[in-house]
Parts: sequence; C-alpha cells; structure tokens
Amino acid sequence: MPGSGQARGAWGWHPLDSRWAQRVVDAAGVEPGDLVLDVGAGLGALTAPLVRAGAQVVAVELHPGRADRLRRRFADDPVTVVRADAGDLRLPSRPFRVVSSPPYGISTALLKRLLAPGTRLVAADLVLQRQVVNRWTGHQAPARISGAVRWSRYYDLSIGLRLPRKAFTPPPHVDSAVLTIRKRP
Repeated sequence: MPGSGQARGAWGWHPLDSRWAQRVVDAAGVEPGDLVLDVGAGLGALTAPLVRAGAQVVAVELHPGRADRLRRRFADDPVTVVRADAGDLRLPSRPFRVVSSPPYGISTALLKRLLAPGTRLVAADLVLQRQVVNRWTGHQAPARISGAVRWSRYYDLSIGLRLPRKAFTPPPHVDSAVLTIRKRP
C-alpha cells in the first residue's frame, strides 16, 4: 500500500499542473452555478479553477489523506468532498457536468457510468490517456464499445486539449488528451 514517503509516480498518481488545470477548466466552458463533479480530485488542481469559475463542485477522492486535505483547503468554498470509489459514486439527480482528471485505470468504467441510460450528464471534459480518447472518438467507436450505439444518439464525443506529459508531476509514460462529451440538443 502506498505510503506518504513513496514517490507519487510509484503508485500511479500524476497530479495535473495548475496551469494546465486552468486551461482544461477554461476550455470546458463552466458557468457560474453549474454543478460539476471532479472525479479523482487529488489535492484540488481542477477543483480550484472550478471554484473560481463559480461552479458548485463535488470533489470525489478515494484516498483518505487527500480527501481530508481537500476538505480543509475548500472549507469556505462551494465544494462538497466525497470520499468514494468512482465505481460506487451515485450520480446527481439534477443536470451536472464533469471536469476531471480521473485515474486512468477507471476511465472506461467511469465513461460507461456517465453515459448510462437515465444519467443527467450535460457535459464532460475528462483528462484521459490519449489512446482511450482516440478509441472513444474514432469513427469505429460505436462498433467497438459496448453500449456505444445507445449513447451515440444522445452525446457527441470529441478530442479536446492535448496535454503533454510535462503537464503532470511526475510525467506519466503515456500521452493524454481531454475527451469532450456534450449532450445533443
């Protein structure tokens, strides 16, 4: 089990640089009052610019130490910290957005959950492994991903910002990009 003395990269945590986090939030077009989930919030790299944009943020973080630090850091802001595994997270019953840099290992499960029938998802901007983004946005995506025909009727998926490895500390061994999801009118 990872301890606080281990290097972040040794157990797969690659926090997003604050300048890149601001770029991701700016590109997402978050409006004041939007309900936004930050899944895998870490120490709040995306949470802080979301708060500055006027969002009501639900910061989801499984790691107990990071969840406690988030609670202290954003105690006076419109942030609710939820210590939960993304797979067990109950999605909001009202329209919501997602702007997050989730652990790459949960990408597919999180996407399927967000795009499941009955979801109130309006938009998502997810920093993911570029290979995953390419797979979900490629012209053959509906044929290759279970349930994709159903969600492709309701959502448009595209590639947003491309993030260099140096946008993270420590840099991961894979390239990243933002998967942009928008509900069709």
